[in-house]
Amino acid sequence: MSAHCQVTGRKPNFGKSVSHSHRRTSRRWSPNIQRRRYYLPSEDRYVTLNVSTKGIKVIDRDGIESVVARLRAQGERI
Repeated sequence: MSAHCQVTGRKPNFGKSVSHSHRRTSRRWSPNIQRRRYYLPSEDRYVTLNVSTKGIKVIDRDGIESVVARLRAQGERI
């Protein structure tokens, strides 16, 4: 599972860790991606989405039906 939110599109960010001696090494900040199952009453089935915690809040705010409709309009298969 890649660290990519299906709802918000959040992906890892990259940067450098800086030690006390200012030696720089690469690092990455991964989003908090969770696998969630949602029930779609219109289709009478469950869908599984990889969403960030921000994506979960978006689904709570807008509703799963509208979020799935938006994802399908973008061409994503669910």
